[in-house]
Amino acid sequence: MRRWASYTCFGAITMRLPIPKLAERHMHSPASLTCRKGVPTSTTAAVEMTYFQAINSALDLSLLRDPKTVLFGEDVSFGGVFRCSLGLAKKYGSKRVFDSPLSEQGIVGFAIGMAAVGWKPIAEVQFADYIFPAFDQIVNEAAKMRFRSGGQFSCGGLVVRSPCSAVGHGGLYHSQSVEGYFNHCAGVKIVMPSTPSEAKGLLLQCVEEEDPCIFFEPKLLYRSAVELVEPSYYTIPLGTGRIVREGKDVTIVTYGTQVAVASKAAQRAEKEGISVEVIDLRSLKPWDREMVAQSVRKTGRVIVTHEAPKTSGFGAELISSIVEDCFLSLEAPPKRVCGLDTPHPLHEQLYLPNEAKVYEAVKEVIAF
Repeated sequence: MRRWASYTCFGAITMRLPIPKLAERHMHSPASLTCRKGVPTSTTAAVEMTYFQAINSALDLSLLRDPKTVLFGEDVSFGGVFRCSLGLAKKYGSKRVFDSPLSEQGIVGFAIGMAAVGWKPIAEVQFADYIFPAFDQIVNEAAKMRFRSGGQFSCGGLVVRSPCSAVGHGGLYHSQSVEGYFNHCAGVKIVMPSTPSEAKGLLLQCVEEEDPCIFFEPKLLYRSAVELVEPSYYTIPLGTGRIVREGKDVTIVTYGTQVAVASKAAQRAEKEGISVEVIDLRSLKPWDREMVAQSVRKTGRVIVTHEAPKTSGFGAELISSIVEDCFLSLEAPPKRVCGLDTPHPLHEQLYLPNEAKVYEAVKEVIAF
């Protein structure tokens, strides 16, 4: 221990790095610290796709692009319960698209091992509610591999896909939003897209990332979200937010299914002369802190909304950061519109932060 401590201190001195900065080395790949944006490989006209079709397109292109990409999970070979992998087993064969036993810990553990030796495994956990048996594998193995080896080893290229959030009838075990549990974990990246085109570009980026990624897919969007999507290859850098609509009176920061909810509330507020800016974070770890800060400094009012429970949810982290960055610019206390601090009930309209609740929050911060 003394020898290790002396090496650590010597390294900090010789590299002119303060010890806290030295401790943060090997948390992520150096390449991931630079935003990279892919360029579509063709000029083919955009095609109308649903959310699940866009994910299928991304999986198809990933498998086509790199022979070391593999896709597996429960029922994946026949298309998956939400049909995201439909047709891929037939196209690429059973050695690259295959079913796994019903063991989330085994699925993720196997994926970590493959990633550690240079493969690009895309592992599906069938529902986010059942990701917890794999919690140890993600938090204590995947997230820490680069750090604990001093940057010598990693499981970059690992993507854990998982359908999440409410769908209308899921109840206790098929409706949870679990992103907050993983956001505390250094070394892993977290993504939750809100549209088909975002889902495709972000998933393709996750496959190319040199750090492990958790890719959450809101189930409600699989068939309800439809738009024109570029059929060729493109990526969207993680950590870059998207301004869905511009405004000058209130900022709403959100992600996933709540982007559409916030947009509808903003349209409703606009009829009363309230100009609302809506920001889609796209990725939660990393997240676009500068975009959020610039918007809040402009509007002076901010609302954060997500489906997950309010207490210790990602919204709490957002508001803490906003207060640190924008305290003197705030015209009203920041407000959260979130799920209830209860297990997810069958009565979803009572539980979920819907358009009416977000709209009421807009009126409250304006009236303050």
